[in-house]
Amino acid sequence: MTGVVQLWHVYIFAFLSGCAAAFDAPVRQTFVAELVGDADLSNAVALNSTSFNAAQMIGPAVAGLVIASVGTGWAFLINGASFVAVLASLSLFRVSELRANARARRTKGGFTEGFRYVWSRPDLKAILVMLFLIGTFGLNFPIFISTLAVGVFHTDARGYGLLSSIMAIGTISGALLAAGRGRPRFMSLLIGALTFGLGCTLAAIAPNYWLFAGALVVIGMAALTFTNATNTLMQLSTEPAMRGQVMALRLGIALGGTPIGAPIVGWIADHPGPRWSLGIGAASGFTAAVVAAYALTQQVHRPRQCGLEVHDLR
Repeated sequence: MTGVVQLWHVYIFAFLSGCAAAFDAPVRQTFVAELVGDADLSNAVALNSTSFNAAQMIGPAVAGLVIASVGTGWAFLINGASFVAVLASLSLFRVSELRANARARRTKGGFTEGFRYVWSRPDLKAILVMLFLIGTFGLNFPIFISTLAVGVFHTDARGYGLLSSIMAIGTISGALLAAGRGRPRFMSLLIGALTFGLGCTLAAIAPNYWLFAGALVVIGMAALTFTNATNTLMQLSTEPAMRGQVMALRLGIALGGTPIGAPIVGWIADHPGPRWSLGIGAASGFTAAVVAAYALTQQVHRPRQCGLEVHDLR
């Protein structure tokens, strides 16, 4: 608002925001189990994951429209003011009605214990590998959309915001489907990864703005289907006492992979071209689908070791 901001200021606040997310996100992901009973846990996890992932995709659309209308400073102020609603919601919890779950003991080796637990579970390892691939190279939507909007289709911030809003249509559609279905299967990961790769391919070769926007709907739906499935499967197949540690690892990969891939994807968008950056996203989806297919073939022979029933694989 004052016009004195410099890039290093943004770096510092982005770092602090990431530190806060490292504490907040795993708790928010696992706390849902204390809000509902076992019968509603699958749908509650899906709704919680939906709110988390939908916000990441819908937020840039709203921000683009606000920036185009009143400026960047106001977008930050509105975002900060929105946390009043979060604090009000937390103050309204009926703590006496929460369902306490078993918790991992706080020990010096607690961090490595989470790694050992995941390493002993082939299904969890496969999910995290898939999440790393798509999260690192495929979920850089601000780069994909902005570089194609400006560099290929020659639109402005308003056009970028519209593209993000159109993508949110796919996100919301995927959210409704995820919340309406029962417990997801491992096959959902395979389908989500394949569809994500296909959507990125269609977006990369789209000849005009509106066909590109249509491909973004497919990408948004596939991305939310995939990320929801990773969240739900990992929570429901993990022992309650280990759930917090496992979800912290998941969030570390989900939130940490994207910043690692962003400079790589950005360099590709600058040099070979924006369409090639989407090609990298497509490759990440197809590679993750190969990992899922391999995991499925392995789990058919040892479902109990993976913490799954045979019908969970279909």
